[in-house]
Amino acid sequence: MSGLSPHLVPGPIRAFLDPEHLDWSRRCGEIVAEGLVPRPHPTDDAEGRLEARALLGILGRTGLLDPIGSEDLRGCCLAREAVAWASPLADAVWALQGLGITPLLLAGSDAQRERWVREALGGGAMTGFAMTEPGAGSDVAALGTRAVRDGEDYVLNGRKWLISNAGIADLYVVFASTNPEAGSRGISAFLVPADTPGCRFAGPQVMSAPHPLGELAFEDCRIPVSARLGPEGAGFKIGMATLDRLRPTVGAAAVGMAARALDEALAHALDRHQFGKALAEFQTIQGKLGKGAMELDASRLLVFRAAFEKDQGAERITREAAMAKAFATEAAQRIIDDAVQIVGGIGVLANHPVELLYRSIRALRIYEGTTEIQYMILAGGMLAEARARAEGGSS
Repeated sequence: MSGLSPHLVPGPIRAFLDPEHLDWSRRCGEIVAEGLVPRPHPTDDAEGRLEARALLGILGRTGLLDPIGSEDLRGCCLAREAVAWASPLADAVWALQGLGITPLLLAGSDAQRERWVREALGGGAMTGFAMTEPGAGSDVAALGTRAVRDGEDYVLNGRKWLISNAGIADLYVVFASTNPEAGSRGISAFLVPADTPGCRFAGPQVMSAPHPLGELAFEDCRIPVSARLGPEGAGFKIGMATLDRLRPTVGAAAVGMAARALDEALAHALDRHQFGKALAEFQTIQGKLGKGAMELDASRLLVFRAAFEKDQGAERITREAAMAKAFATEAAQRIIDDAVQIVGGIGVLANHPVELLYRSIRALRIYEGTTEIQYMILAGGMLAEARARAEGGSS
């Protein structure tokens, strides 16, 4: 590792933060510098699975997951940016706890929350978010997994894949159709402990950057009605509300990874000399650094605008979250690519910080809604507003 440490809160986003957020940001930086930065990144899937459990313990013990429980979205974004700066794998662990806990906060019963939320926030229970299937990614309404009511139980049958924490989670939030004819309105959400008979880990799916990912199979998996989250048919709404709330934190993770890459590139450009002067003296290098700094600030501003609006009581932040997620992840890809170019040959050696970031950032442009889906969300809102104005003007 390079010995770098995460920055404190940058000036541009101070207007979106309360005084306690400034203290929290400093605390996050201290926690990750002490507890995450020194840890070596795993080199294969088996190591990644073991490390993910260890990282969850650190995140829980140090309080880095607490803003999820307090529903402080700005606090979540600050924590996730710091965590992603230090460790892409730790960021993935943070994200999955958020995806597992948030449905409970949105729609869980008192008994469900009492059983799982505190333990998950403390790092004692690992969660998974089981929505994606071989035939249903962005098109959630196409889910093939079925949940059939049988007295006081449901019987689950189906297959999930590309599920983070598959095989190591203690609890899965599973989305299944209870009424296939109703499309998205027939989807329900369920809490399924990993040791439930009929819930089976069907094997790992190995990513380019070590990350616990895999398939789940549900084979006559019987769960009680009390395991359902919210009313029957509310699963799609719960899932979309969860993604809507957490989408700005994906942008925050992209900011953290891009900031780390820019820090590594700047340090290398100052230290490395070629043709009698530091790389930082070359205009082409300065152009990459300057452009990266500009895009990083723009990304942070979009992320914290979305988080601020939610924390101020906005019922929906669909537009703001889509902009933050799409812009920050795409910008991070460009910043990290330029960082690899600046660092040069050693930047493509396995597990150099910028090489690891290069492999890790790519997934953020896909999961929790691809960039293209975010553009469709934005355009859909624009079209709806334009049609409403046109109808209002013609009446």
